[in-house]
Amino acid sequence: MKAIVLREHGGTDKLRLETEFPDPVAGPDDVVIRVQASSLNYHDVFTRRGMPGIKLPFPVIIGLDVAGIVEQTGANVRDWKPGDRVLVDPIDRVDGGLVGETIHGGLAELCRVPAHQLLRLPDEVSFDQAAALPVAYGTALRMMNRIGQVQPGEKVLILGASGGVGVCAVQLAKLAGAEVIACAGSPEKAEALRALGADHIILYTEEDFLKAVQERFGKPSRRRSGKPGGVDVVVNFTGGDTWVKSLRCLRLGGRLLTCGATAGFDPKEDLRYIWTFELQIRGSNGWEREDLHELLALVRDGRLHVHVDRKWPLEQGAQALASLEDRKIVGKVLVTA
Repeated sequence: MKAIVLREHGGTDKLRLETEFPDPVAGPDDVVIRVQASSLNYHDVFTRRGMPGIKLPFPVIIGLDVAGIVEQTGANVRDWKPGDRVLVDPIDRVDGGLVGETIHGGLAELCRVPAHQLLRLPDEVSFDQAAALPVAYGTALRMMNRIGQVQPGEKVLILGASGGVGVCAVQLAKLAGAEVIACAGSPEKAEALRALGADHIILYTEEDFLKAVQERFGKPSRRRSGKPGGVDVVVNFTGGDTWVKSLRCLRLGGRLLTCGATAGFDPKEDLRYIWTFELQIRGSNGWEREDLHELLALVRDGRLHVHVDRKWPLEQGAQALASLEDRKIVGKVLVTA
C-alpha cells in the first residue's frame, strides 16, 4: 500500500512516501480500515521531531485521526462488518497505545486498529468532518465544557484561536452563551474567526493582546465589590511568553484553561498574580469516548461546524504537515488517500 512513513526523527524530509509498504492484516480482535480521510495535529509535528522520553517503534505511519470504511475484520469481531463507516478513537483505552505513534496511523491507504477503538459514523457526518474531530475537537470540548465549565455571559479570551483546537473552542464558547475574544495573526484569520462566531478580534501581530484586553475590558481589581475588570476565562495552550500575560488578563477569581504548550512548556511564571487575584489554573488532557459521541451529535445536528482549511492528497502528506507547522492554516488540515 501507499503510506507516508517516518523511519527516523527530523525535519519534513524524514517523512517519505512509500508505495510498497506492507498491507496490514487484521488480528483476531482487529479491523482493517480503508482510510477515507485523516487529519493532522501538532502532535504529529512532535512525533516527527521526536519528544524527550518517548521512544517510537520505527517505522511509524503518522496521523492520529482516522475515518474510513471497514475492509477486513478479525475472527473475534462481532460488532463490525466490511462496509461499515467508522471513526477511530486514537487512544487505545484497553491495551494502551496511540494511533499514529505506537500504532500505524492514517497517512496510508489502510489502517489496522483494535475493534474496541471504533465509533459508528452517522450517515449525516462525512468522512472529512469525522476525521477532524478526535484530537483537536475532542480536546477542545473536554477543556471548554467538562473542565472549564464556560457559562453564559462570561468573557472568554482564546489564544491560538485559528488552529484546530481554537476554532472549536470559539464555537463551543458561543454555544455556551459566552462573549468570545479571539486572537489572530492575520486579517484573513480574523475574518474566518468572525464567521465562526467570535465577537471581538485581537490581531496580536499589530497590538499586544494584554494591552488590548485591558483597554477594552478593564484591568483586574482585587476588590470583591463593584464591577471587576478583566475577562472571566483565558484559553492558553501555547505557553511560552504568553503565559504571564494571560494571567494578567483575568478578573478576580478568573480561570485559565490549558491543554498544551505549542510555544514552550516551561514559561516564566509569576505566582503573585495567582494568589493576589485568586486565579484558577485548570489543566485538561485529551478527551474521553463520550466526548467524541457528543461531537458527532453536534456535527450531525448542524450545531458545530468543522472548519477544514485544505485537503491534501496522500502523496503530499509531508507538505500538509509542514503547512500546519508553519501555522499557515485556519482550522484543520486533511489528508485523503
